[in-house]
Amino acid sequence: MHQPKKILIIEDEQDISRILKDYIKLQGYEVHIAENGMDGLRLVDTVLPDFIILDIMLPDANGIELCRQIRDKTQIPILILSARGSDTDKVLGLGFGADDYMTKPFSLSELVARIQAHLRRIEGMGSLSGHDDLICLGSLTIDKKAYKTTLNGREVSLSAKEFELLYFLAEHKNQVFSKSQLLDQIWGYTSYGDESTITVYIRRLREKLEADPSNPAYIKTVWGVGYKFNLD
Repeated sequence: MHQPKKILIIEDEQDISRILKDYIKLQGYEVHIAENGMDGLRLVDTVLPDFIILDIMLPDANGIELCRQIRDKTQIPILILSARGSDTDKVLGLGFGADDYMTKPFSLSELVARIQAHLRRIEGMGSLSGHDDLICLGSLTIDKKAYKTTLNGREVSLSAKEFELLYFLAEHKNQVFSKSQLLDQIWGYTSYGDESTITVYIRRLREKLEADPSNPAYIKTVWGVGYKFNLD
């Protein structure tokens, strides 16, 4: 019998956290709640959750900074909740290692769909094996089993979603993918997804991999279509 996946909710508004817990438990998950950042960090270590829902506004911590601290510990998928919907918040959240972002108010069914999509992606990446687990393209090496990327012999620090996006593009080198296709392939959904998420992640990858991010050698933009991993 499979153990249920563990979801950690870091949310100080008890009405919201109770509704989330009840609904998510009905979907077959084990749910834990932290009402502040300190308890959230403690439960990350003790519960070892499979997925984290993190409110950006907490009484004792900045949610973006807390996201960074969690990301320093683990590659567990993190979805940020916020009452603020500005693009600035979204870029900051994803930049500090969040995997996804939702703005209050939101649909509970949409939230669960995103949780399921992220967990499926992780299981899918872990179950794949074969000769292509290691991709070597010049000075760039991408190791799927270890979730490790090296460039010119030095490891590049990538979040789980950054790695998965890079691996997918490199695995399908010279093929062009639209933003909606990448959302479907990496996040597992398109109907709920915000295509600007792809823009943020491509920018992050270029900043980490490219000698000149404004004139990328690896991840090319095909205007009006999408992106491709370039291999001349």
